[in-house]
Amino acid sequence: MQLVSFECGKRRGFGFIEGNAALDLSRCPGLRGCSGWASALSQYSIEHLHGLALRAGRRCALEEIALLPPITDGDKILCLGLNFRDHAQETGLPIPEKPILFTRFGSSFVGHGEPVLAPSVSQQFDYEGELAIVIGKRGRGVSPQRAMDYVLGYTVVAENSVRDWQSHSRQVTPGKNFYRSGAMGPACVSRDEALDEECFRIITRLNGLQVQDGATSELIFSIEEVLAYVSTFAMLIPGDIVCLGTPAGVGMNRKPPCWMAAGDVLEVEIPGIGTLRNRVVAELASEQSELCA
Repeated sequence: MQLVSFECGKRRGFGFIEGNAALDLSRCPGLRGCSGWASALSQYSIEHLHGLALRAGRRCALEEIALLPPITDGDKILCLGLNFRDHAQETGLPIPEKPILFTRFGSSFVGHGEPVLAPSVSQQFDYEGELAIVIGKRGRGVSPQRAMDYVLGYTVVAENSVRDWQSHSRQVTPGKNFYRSGAMGPACVSRDEALDEECFRIITRLNGLQVQDGATSELIFSIEEVLAYVSTFAMLIPGDIVCLGTPAGVGMNRKPPCWMAAGDVLEVEIPGIGTLRNRVVAELASEQSELCA
């Protein structure tokens, strides 16, 4: 199953991709006012929701919709830093003994095909291709042995960073949360459809040139270890997203550094999950076009 959120005209919806259409759940009877995937998954099983979409979901042709990040109403987005061994090595930093976590706001992400904004206050806009976990079940104190039971599926993330703002202090939050600086999608692919779940490959291309090529076999902390750690201090809630970190090859570690700028095209591909593609635009130009729309 492929779960998506989208806009069709001026209306938002969420549902499943089936062939050349999205089956919209947002108008299905019996959902008791669910505003998106997180609220729906908190009340119903994915199987029930899929059956409901097949029976009563309004069909929206793919060419008529604009994709949003797959989950738009989740409780939290958690991201890992330095979780790939080769990336930690290229930075010259020690291998972390515990997961390095930070949070991102939902407004810092756009969907597949939407432009990402190159911040006007920085020239150090860096790419980071990542695999993300989407949580499907509520739980706390989850053991590593049971952790995969809480994974609904996976999605692709461009967890881009504004490096100079990231280094303003020991807290990386400013450099990780610029408005519409990252991207997520195209869809959340359920575990039963995800290929090569034991070892995902993450490929990032900037203007068609491959700049990252890593595999989750290089993870310092596995999915199971990450979810066990997170669920020790936080409640896992359906719709939560956990980004697992980026492999080696980021722009700041190249000589000379390779920063993204307006006009660039960024692609992150994870075979079996999808390819996320976004154009980079200057922040001010985009804001002016939004105001004039």
